[in-house]
Amino acid sequence: MELLYGPVRDYAWGSRSAIAALQGRPVPSEGPEAELWLGAHPGAPAAVERDGARVSLLDELTAEPERWLGRQVVNRFGARLPFLLKVLAADAPLSLQAHPDAKQARAGYATDEARPAGERNYVDPYHKPELLVALSPFEALCGFRDPVASARALAAFGVPALEPVVAALRTGPAGLRTAVRTLLTWPAEERAGLVAAVVAAPADGPDAELARALAAAYPADPGVLVALLLNHVRLVPGEAIWMPAGNLHAYLRGCGVEIMAASDNVLRGGLTPKRVDVDELLRVLRFEVLDEPVCRARPVGPGVDCWPVPVDDFALYRVTVGGEVPAAELPVIGPRVVLCVSGAVTVDDGTGVLTLDRGQAAVGTAAGGPLRISGSGEAYVASSGLR
Repeated sequence: MELLYGPVRDYAWGSRSAIAALQGRPVPSEGPEAELWLGAHPGAPAAVERDGARVSLLDELTAEPERWLGRQVVNRFGARLPFLLKVLAADAPLSLQAHPDAKQARAGYATDEARPAGERNYVDPYHKPELLVALSPFEALCGFRDPVASARALAAFGVPALEPVVAALRTGPAGLRTAVRTLLTWPAEERAGLVAAVVAAPADGPDAELARALAAAYPADPGVLVALLLNHVRLVPGEAIWMPAGNLHAYLRGCGVEIMAASDNVLRGGLTPKRVDVDELLRVLRFEVLDEPVCRARPVGPGVDCWPVPVDDFALYRVTVGGEVPAAELPVIGPRVVLCVSGAVTVDDGTGVLTLDRGQAAVGTAAGGPLRISGSGEAYVASSGLR
C-alpha cells in the first residue's frame, strides 16, 4: 500500500468547506472544491510518489497493467482501472442527468468519434453506474416517483399551460415519457414565462419550495419542472442512492463518497449551462417508477458494511475500527483504494503497512492479499466487484 494523492476539481457548484475540512486545510478554500478524484481516470488521474516526485497513477497502470490490476481484472475490463472513487461536495444543484448502459455507450461512442468535440455526447465506450454514500446530510433527486403524485404537485400550481403535462402524468407510468418530452422541448421563447408562473403561484409545501429554489438559479429552464417528477431524497450519513443506467437524477447539496464505473459519459437534460441533448437523453432514460431510492448498508463482517450493487465494475465498503472491533479484514480482488474519513487507520495487505489520517488515501496493487484495517477510525474501501 502507498499514499495516493487525488486532484480536486473546482466546478462552480462545489463547496468551499467540505473537502478542505476533510483534508485538514484552511476553511474556506480559495474557490469552490467540488470533487476529489481518487483513481486513474484520464480526466484527472491521482498520483503516487516515486523518488520524491509525484507521478500519475494512470501512467503507472499503463506501464504495468497486470502488476497493478491483476490478470482477472485485465481479462474482464481491459488494461484500465474499472472504478473511480470520489468525494463529492455540492453547495449548489448539479445538472439533471442520466448515464447510458454498456451497449448504448459503445454504440454512442462509435457514432460520436466522427463528430467535433463540442458536439459529442459520448467521450468513452463505457457505462457509468454510480453509488453515492452520504458523509453529511445530503439532498438529491433520484429516479421517477409515482406519476400521480407528480400530477398533483404540478396541478397545485394552477398554471393552465401545464394541463397537458398533468393529464399525461395522471395516466401513470405510461405517461412519463410524454410528460418529460413535453417539458424538455417546451418552446424556448416561452420557458421563462412558464417558470415564472410556477414561481408566482400561491402553492406551498416541499414541491413549491424546490421549484422556487431551482428557479432562482435557472429561471428559464424547464428542468425546474422535470425535477418535480423525481424522488426528492434526504440522506443521513451512511445512507446511499444507487443510480443505474437510465436513472434521471441530480445532486442538490451535501457531501458524500461516490463510486462509479470509470467513465465520463453524462447526458444532461437541464439545470446546467453545459451541453444538453434532449433527444439522446430521452433515448437512454428508463421511464420506470423508483419506489425506494434510498439504499442502506448491509453488514458483511465485524466492522465492515457494504452497499451491494448489480455490477462488477466496483464494490464499496465502509470499515469502522476501534473499541470492540480493533481490526477488520476484507478479501478484495485486484487493485484497491482506501480513504480515511475520520480518526486514523492502519492498512496492511501483505505488501506494506501504512497509517492514514483523516482525509488521506492509499492505493494497493493486485499483488496484495486480503486487506486488514486496524486503528481507531472510519475508512471507505473501493475495489473491483469481482469475486
